[in-house]
Order: sequence, then structure tokens, then C-alpha cells
Amino acid sequence: MSQPVDQSGPVETMMAADAASRMFGIELLDYGAGWARVGLTIRDDMVNGHGICHGGVIFSLADTAFACACNSWGPVTVAAGADISFIAPGRRGDRLTAEARMRTRYGRNGIYDVAVTRGKELIAEFRGRSAELRDRRA
Repeated sequence: MSQPVDQSGPVETMMAADAASRMFGIELLDYGAGWARVGLTIRDDMVNGHGICHGGVIFSLADTAFACACNSWGPVTVAAGADISFIAPGRRGDRLTAEARMRTRYGRNGIYDVAVTRGKELIAEFRGRSAELRDRRA
């Protein structure tokens, strides 16, 4: 079930204060309990010296989807760690989408998988490990 992204919930509140995601042009497309979808278009200033999208940009896109998914429950939750595998390069003008899905939650922790795609083509796979903060302030 989708959450209307124009309402003020924990994910919208977090994204409104997220200057880094705004700088990258990352947009919240949709989300629900334990999942989220975000997107961005690769700009000229996101391309590395090899003419392909910088891996840090792709990681940031996946990390934002992860953050939206793990904060969809409400308590302030942060990354405890993450890994990424780059499968194919992104290029100038490509529209990338990252979809995060919860794999499991245990105690105050969770594991989320994120697929970064260009249309139906897989660009990267990301796995994030989350930790809910005891003090609900980040």
C-alpha cells in the first residue's frame, strides 16, 4: 500500500530536511511500511573522469531509498552499515530509480535491500543495515 507523498509523515519530514538528497535532485516517488522508491536523473556534474555516473551518486540514491524505507515505521532510524555492488554504469541523462525493501527487522535493527535500475536494467544492488535510535532525535 502506498503512502501519499504529499502528506506530512516521518519520511516527508526527513526528506524535507535532507539537503544532500536535494543537492542530488533525488525525488521521493512512493513509499509504504518497510519500502520506498526514489529517483534521480544523472546530470553532467554527476559524471566521473570515465564519462560514467560516479559510484558515490549511485550509492547516495540507494542510501536515500534505504533511509526512506527504514524510517517509514516512524522511529528515527539511521544506517549502521551498507554494501553496494555496481552491476552496470549509469550515463549522463539516465533516469535511475532505487527501490528499497525491508528483509527483516529484529529488535531495534533491520536489513534492507535496494535495487537501483534504469528502466528494467539493474545498475546496482545495495544492502543496508539499520539501527533505531534510543533517543528519537538524530
